[in-house]
Amino acid sequence: MPLVLFGHPFSSYTQKVLIALYENALPFEFRCISPDTPQHGAEWLRRWPLRKFPLLLDDGREVAETSIIIEYLQLAHPGPVHLLPADPMTALEVRFLDRCFDLHVMDAAQHAVDGAISGDAGKRQEGMARSVEKLDRAYAWLEGRLGAGPWACGSDFSLADCAAAPSLFYADWVHPIPSACPRLRAYRTRLLQRPSFARAVNEARPYRLLFPLGAPARD
Repeated sequence: MPLVLFGHPFSSYTQKVLIALYENALPFEFRCISPDTPQHGAEWLRRWPLRKFPLLLDDGREVAETSIIIEYLQLAHPGPVHLLPADPMTALEVRFLDRCFDLHVMDAAQHAVDGAISGDAGKRQEGMARSVEKLDRAYAWLEGRLGAGPWACGSDFSLADCAAAPSLFYADWVHPIPSACPRLRAYRTRLLQRPSFARAVNEARPYRLLFPLGAPARD
């Protein structure tokens, strides 16, 4: 039985797992959660009532939370691209940056998105202000943190980059990375050129009208 992934192509966290699947060309069935496919939504909620996607299904085994899903794939379905290094200390650094991108970039951008979704002008303004404050701090820290290598933790593409790609993609739509962060801007460009993420971005293009702040005419 092939792997099954429940999610939505426009979801940043779904894209994070799609990148990992595409990196190692793992066969899987994608079950889109949308009003057009209520059966997928019903099964997803039955299997994961905490209502977060994506959710991976592997021969009856349910695996939730993106970082755990990607680590699970490396253990249960290893491929040529090792997204978690074998060296424990290097792997710890990868996990650290993975959490930083999820918690301090993607979640920071979500404040503005949630404010816009609310339909309340005050909440929209408050959410945007909160996102800008948090993203400015994250951008400045990442600009100083990124090394000379092409990827988050050096020369090898990793779990950290799977997290960084959709995080920086959408965060830059919310609050553009400033010119004072040229290293971070260049890193975002490299991520967009990575075939696995480029594929995920292209698959999500039909849904850009869903972005509540208005998707920019770029990327």
